[in-house]
Amino acid sequence: MSGEAGKGAMPARADRRRRTRRGHGARLAIAAPYLWLLLFFAVPFLFVLKISFSSVLVAMPPYAPLIEWVGNQSLAIRLNVANYLFLFTDDLYISSWLYSLKVAAVSTVGCLLLGYPMAYAIARSSPAWRSLFLLLIILPFWTSFLLRVYAWIGLLKNNGLINNALLALGIIDQPITMMQTDFAVYVGIIYSYLPFMILPLYANLEKHDLLLLEAAKDLGARPRTAFLRITLPLSLPGIVAGSLLVFIPAVGEFVIPSLLGRTDQLMIGRVLWDEFFANRDWPVASAVAIIMLLLLVVPITIFQRLESRELGGGRR
Repeated sequence: MSGEAGKGAMPARADRRRRTRRGHGARLAIAAPYLWLLLFFAVPFLFVLKISFSSVLVAMPPYAPLIEWVGNQSLAIRLNVANYLFLFTDDLYISSWLYSLKVAAVSTVGCLLLGYPMAYAIARSSPAWRSLFLLLIILPFWTSFLLRVYAWIGLLKNNGLINNALLALGIIDQPITMMQTDFAVYVGIIYSYLPFMILPLYANLEKHDLLLLEAAKDLGARPRTAFLRITLPLSLPGIVAGSLLVFIPAVGEFVIPSLLGRTDQLMIGRVLWDEFFANRDWPVASAVAIIMLLLLVVPITIFQRLESRELGGGRR
């Protein structure tokens, strides 16, 4: 009997060892992204946070240390909050923030108006065509972002392709000024970030149960009513996720406004660049970066929560 008991205990011990190894493997897999966030987000964030409380110096690095020895036996911590107060009192930063929010909001609405019909068409197409359509959406990512923005200069400038075509057709008598305008910035951002709106919407719309639409049709609902009562409410998580994926990076966009935008109105990304590299005022630039992060952390948190709900099948 004792031999049989021993034989029965051996598989149990082997099973416990396998579970232990799987547990260690799961913890290592979970630890990898946390380590990545620690090294490439938390540590740089702490450095920028420290610099934001410093004072600017004509030195290398161009900021004063926060902790200094006073005499031989004591340490002094000097926190300069004037950098943050300056951001809320200077008209340049207030104007840049408001303009950045306006550009990001208008661009997000534009991406939604263009992206929703495209995502809906892809989700309702046959599986054979669906893969091709998704490939066409992702295809621009295979080329350089900078080259794609430069291509719009050739399209929008006064002697560009669009103006030449309109002049040749007799629609206009003189070139339309499109470069260095808000319109050019909106076009560049919408073109660049449209896939970030389409893909979350497609992922949401593709999972809808079409039997609900058939039931609505059987009950006498018109297609427009069925869309407004069923499809649109069910696609709200995809709308919010896509809007956040467009709005968040658009607020801090630097390349597109610099190449296509106005010279008399700067977005906050360009102001941040100028403070770091032109003025070499690293403390103020760091304070701008911290404020930008704090203002955007709420929508990022909302997006992560919506993404978790999507992965969990809508469970809270």
